[in-house]
Amino acid sequence: MNLTTIKKLPSIEEIIQQLPLSESGFEKIAKDSEEVKNILSGKDKRLLVIIGPCSAWPKEAVLEYAVKLKALELKVRDNLKIIMRTYIQKPRTAKGWTGPVNQPDLNSSPDIEAGIRYCREMMVQIIELGLPIADEALFTHGARGFLELLSWVAIGARSTEDQEHRIFASAVDCAVGMKNPTSGSIEIGVNSLIAAQHPHIAVFDGTEVETHGNTFAHLVLRGGERGPNYSIAHIKEAQAHMQKQRIKNPAIIIDASHDNSKINGEKSYRKQIQVVREVMKTMQGEPELRKVVKGFMVESFIKEGSQKINSKYPENIDLGGLSLTDPCLGWKETEKLLLELNQAQKNI
Repeated sequence: MNLTTIKKLPSIEEIIQQLPLSESGFEKIAKDSEEVKNILSGKDKRLLVIIGPCSAWPKEAVLEYAVKLKALELKVRDNLKIIMRTYIQKPRTAKGWTGPVNQPDLNSSPDIEAGIRYCREMMVQIIELGLPIADEALFTHGARGFLELLSWVAIGARSTEDQEHRIFASAVDCAVGMKNPTSGSIEIGVNSLIAAQHPHIAVFDGTEVETHGNTFAHLVLRGGERGPNYSIAHIKEAQAHMQKQRIKNPAIIIDASHDNSKINGEKSYRKQIQVVREVMKTMQGEPELRKVVKGFMVESFIKEGSQKINSKYPENIDLGGLSLTDPCLGWKETEKLLLELNQAQKNI
């Protein structure tokens, strides 16, 4: 193999023992995961909102955001089910920082052992605050130690056509959101649901297993190379594909960010507000779509916008809740949007 061994990592069991979650925390995860499934199946009429930083770093700012989000969640919980984004691993279009699980300290070299500890501790603290969390399954071989903490999992646009990720989604206990690919193809996005909802024979941790299929694998529309895909026409197209393929618990989450938030080819984090408003207006005018559109994804942090990592001067990074990756809504805009969405859902 064309690689150099750096060090042997401790077992994930060791790390879990050193950074445990309380029994009440695990009970909360089970309850939150079930509530998410009830929303997707239509038993629970609330909207699902997966919201938080594009990348969950630094820990102190993420925890400050979590405290704010928890206080707001108490006000909107009758109409909205809030899941906090704690994305610890980041896919890159070409190259760049791959998230705190790989490099938790920007002033030091990547250190995966330190990153695993850093991220698990952060996730445990958020759950103990009373918030369910979500992450993207990017490196599926490193999922143990984190997967047990999640109430919702995403398969990203660059991974949704990958068979390993589809099989992984088939084996996961909680609901999994499968994004349409970067091309924007809704049909391929639905194909990923077919694969995720069916059983597979595969290898997990050196053992031959049969996955059971995840009947709560659902579609996330995030736009694509040809533009946004959150319009009435796109939602109806997705609905038709799911009906044709007999997808169980057919459901759509609208990702208000990524290619859905672009204006003239450039991403605009403020457009996320417009996307949410337009979809809610669509649902008010098209009651049938309420049966399939189950919520939103929004990128949000304490400060609006984003910053770039200067490799020569990493000490100049803003540590106060300004995104290192995609630009995010600031807290004031976030609070206003969630209160507005809460009222809109209440009125439907």
